[in-house]
Amino acid sequence: NPLKIDVFVQTLLNLGSKSFSHTFAAISKFHAVFKALAETEEAQICILHNMFELWVDHQQMMVVIVDKLLKVQIVECSAVATWVFSKEMVGEFTKMYLWEILHLTIKKMNQHVTKLSREMNEAKDKLARTAESSSSESEEEGGGTSNTQKRQKNADGTAEKPTEEQVERMEEKLEAAYVDQKRLFLIIFQRFIMILSEHLVKCDTDGREYNTDWYRWTIGRLQQVFMMHHEQVQKYSSTLESLLFTSDLDPHILDVFHQFTALRA
Repeated sequence: NPLKIDVFVQTLLNLGSKSFSHTFAAISKFHAVFKALAETEEAQICILHNMFELWVDHQQMMVVIVDKLLKVQIVECSAVATWVFSKEMVGEFTKMYLWEILHLTIKKMNQHVTKLSREMNEAKDKLARTAESSSSESEEEGGGTSNTQKRQKNADGTAEKPTEEQVERMEEKLEAAYVDQKRLFLIIFQRFIMILSEHLVKCDTDGREYNTDWYRWTIGRLQQVFMMHHEQVQKYSSTLESLLFTSDLDPHILDVFHQFTALRA
């Protein structure tokens, strides 16, 4: 219900507008209400739009609030990316704060994937060490190893042993995170392609010069996403090539992707 979101978000953020601390306290206190309202991506975008309407003249506050909403999982990274490229934000498109928001969103997703990957690898290592330890203990049973020595070995290396089921759940969570990360990059690059293609077609139709300040800015921002997040983007380059950066795309846009893949070759 957009009206519910409008009233709740603008009232709450207005009440907490005295400082960052007041805003954070308000978000934390009504976190459950936010989660109930933000069940869909459309609802999350509506929350972001209402935040923008209230804080349109305070760019730093918007950056901080979006960061907080991501951190407490009220909005998802994909919703923020869609909002950044939405029609309502066209007038803000060339402002620096909006790109700060986009990049912090990508970094949040990258950090989440890295954390899950590290935790899964650590759990796998512990599970492997536990299996080796169990095997060694079986071999030592006939060799007179004392109970005291066994207890000491257990205390040294097998605390909080993960189970195979736990490792499997970690793998599932990591796989889901990779899917979300890929979807985030697909959304971002698709939106870039859409707005750049629209600009190029319109200029061609009207007989105008395409190489405007806005065009150079936007192409530069596209290149920036490729370069700043090259390690993550590289993992999905084949998907990007097959779904978005296809041969029928305008050469001006396609060249940016080819330059990136050439650098990573």
